[in-house]
Amino acid sequence: MDHQILIRRDRKKVILDKYLPVIYSIGLLISILFISLLLLYVIFTGSHRLSWELITNFPSANPREAGMLPAIYGSLWTVGLSALITFPLGIATAIYLNEYTGEKRLRSFLQINLNSLAGVPSVIFGLVGLSFLSYTLGLGRSIIVGAIVLAFLTLPLVTVSSLEALKAVPDDLRFGGYALGATRWEVIKSIVLPRALPMMLTGSILAIGRAMGEAAPILVISGLLFIRELPTSPIDRFTVMPLQLYNWISRPQVEFRELASAGIIVLLLLLLSLNAVAIYLRYRLSKRR
Repeated sequence: MDHQILIRRDRKKVILDKYLPVIYSIGLLISILFISLLLLYVIFTGSHRLSWELITNFPSANPREAGMLPAIYGSLWTVGLSALITFPLGIATAIYLNEYTGEKRLRSFLQINLNSLAGVPSVIFGLVGLSFLSYTLGLGRSIIVGAIVLAFLTLPLVTVSSLEALKAVPDDLRFGGYALGATRWEVIKSIVLPRALPMMLTGSILAIGRAMGEAAPILVISGLLFIRELPTSPIDRFTVMPLQLYNWISRPQVEFRELASAGIIVLLLLLLSLNAVAIYLRYRLSKRR
């Protein structure tokens, strides 16, 4: 009886080993096909609406004159400021966790909280930012509030990727630095960081992409879907590209939907440009090691 049970289990394992890769491949193929179809649809419906006026004009009720210049400025302001906040903070947190924290319980506690923070819905960040930063601290519905919210939204991604990059640096290099009389900070600054920085930029690339595409927390904070002013300081009111696209898509006119598709292409090109810059910097840093 036991022998027959073992035979059945072995058969199930053989079947799983044989067909699971096929199932995974089919699922991956369906995902790629679905994304490709969406991308082709966006290009087909919006490519003829691409123009210089789309980037340089202000929003308008006339789809032939409407542009997304304030939204582009708002996205660059919020993403740029959030990057200035989250990158140093995330890298410093990773350095502390990997290089300075000797207590395993404290490290585990902090990592669990980081993982929990990564699972919080993005709209919750917006509500907390609106309640505490906008109303309690009196910062209003400004760019700096959106940047801080996006910074804490992307902080777990930057911290975890930086932590993995630091763990990938061999301990022999650290011990060699200590043997030469270097202090811990000198070893981190001169040996560990130069080797971990290229991998850290990978997490930074993903963080920039997520921050650029977030709409829910910014909608809670800014509350603006139509704005005809360019932000000039961190305390100005703002809107971002995803909200502008939502405004166009929600309108019944076909022209605005085509305009939204063109705006999606602009957003994708901007993301690709930012990623290309980060990849170039990562390549240059890896060559200098």
